Amino acid sequence: MNAHVLGAAVKICFKWLFGLIAACAVSFAQAQAYPARPITMIVPLQAGSSLDVVIRIVAQKMSESLGQQIVAENQPGAAGAIGAERVMRATPDGYTIAAFNDAVLTMVPNLRKNIAYDPLKSFAPVSLMGNNSWLLVAHPSLPAKNVAELIALAKSKPGELNYSSGGNGSPQHIAMELFQSLAGVKLTHVPYKGTTQATLDVISGQIPMMFSGTNAVVNYVREGRLQGLGAGGDTRSPLLPAVPTVAEAGVPGFKFVTWFGLFVPPNTPKEIIARLHAEVSKALAAPDVREKLVAQGIEIETSTPEQLTALTKARLEQMGRLIKAAGVVVE
Repeated sequence: MNAHVLGAAVKICFKWLFGLIAACAVSFAQAQAYPARPITMIVPLQAGSSLDVVIRIVAQKMSESLGQQIVAENQPGAAGAIGAERVMRATPDGYTIAAFNDAVLTMVPNLRKNIAYDPLKSFAPVSLMGNNSWLLVAHPSLPAKNVAELIALAKSKPGELNYSSGGNGSPQHIAMELFQSLAGVKLTHVPYKGTTQATLDVISGQIPMMFSGTNAVVNYVREGRLQGLGAGGDTRSPLLPAVPTVAEAGVPGFKFVTWFGLFVPPNTPKEIIARLHAEVSKALAAPDVREKLVAQGIEIETSTPEQLTALTKARLEQMGRLIKAAGVVVE
């Protein structure tokens, strides 16, 4: 190789290297400047749902730290699928983020074959945020005052007792289908377009019962407007210690606990994901946030993006087996 060719090759190498350094500098500067404007957080469920109540507490704390407002925007419909599809198609610049409960990623895909998103490829995970306990509740007018009495009543009137849910394929639907399968009873599903009205109609007595996130109904149980029949976890809820678990109250093997996490559109820059991960972790570690979430029955838990991917995959497979075994179908 003569000196002229060698010199040209060296110039090309230096030009490429400087270009790479410049690109990295721009990327770093963008990450440092982020966010430069308010961020929209899509919540694919109704206002007042368990996820909505919790995420607004976290979003407020993140806004304070980021110096930009995170605006929670509810977009319910199709058990969360409509909001999820909007997130999937959003510009991957960090200004559209999402709070999903695991139903959107692990239950709906096992029930709806025509959804546009892939639960493992259509979103970039940021962090797990926590686990939500569930509660079987009924209007006080229901003659059954515990799980055993409910099972006996349901068996004496197969298909005559109704329960509400936030929609076909929603966590409320899946939880009750699991209960029916294990308890050997037949109830009638009354799906709503969101959890808020489904809950209000149980409180008013129009519908006898439902499964709900504990935080959404705990005050109604304490006030006597609802009766708590059974907690969905392995242990009793510290918010309602007098209410036995469904398993100990007569349905061995029953367990229904959900989680929720922070996600962004696919191809969002890693630097922005890292920033959001740091901010949500900091928010969840704040004493005032922890106090509020624990009071809502939330067990706080964070993760790396990779751990959240693995959790989603495992839960997707688990829900697939559960839904198939219980014979759950979307009407």
